[in-house]
Amino acid sequence: MNDSQSSFWTRLTLALRAFGRILTDGAFAAGVGRMERGAAAPAAPVPVESPKPALRDTLPDSALQLLALLQQEGRFVDFLEENVTAYSDAEIGGAARVVHEGCRKVVRDHFQMEAVRAEAEGARLTLAAGFDAAAVRLTGNVVGQPPFTGTLMHRGWRVTEIKLPKLAEGHDPRVLAPAEVEL
Repeated sequence: MNDSQSSFWTRLTLALRAFGRILTDGAFAAGVGRMERGAAAPAAPVPVESPKPALRDTLPDSALQLLALLQQEGRFVDFLEENVTAYSDAEIGGAARVVHEGCRKVVRDHFQMEAVRAEAEGARLTLAAGFDAAAVRLTGNVVGQPPFTGTLMHRGWRVTEIKLPKLAEGHDPRVLAPAEVEL
């Protein structure tokens, strides 16, 4: 089977992987946007060197707690671990709708978020020297020094408040969902 005749499952897997990368990689997202508009790929950019921040260890409990909440409300882990190749598009679409609804509820119940930039996507803007490089990722042909003028491709998201439930003493956060045994 050639690339122009990929199966639905191959295309679905690719779409989910691309979706995840678009959300986490601004340069990739900008490239997809250019490709969708039919624009030619830009010349290789000259990298702008930024200092490497010191790395620190994180505690996994909050990440595990969030994953458990996504499983509880949206059956997120079940969906990801399911081999969906045996299901029809309609069945997968129905399942995705349930997972989306549950996961969206978790995010809205436990996180207050706001856009990093107030401008509408597609707006032209100028970034002055000293802009927050952790909050704004430059993509495309990045050369020279600020100010930089470009098009806002994604407004970004910032968490302003986290309201995760407290964990009981002795609770094992690695158990995302207990096994169920019916008697």
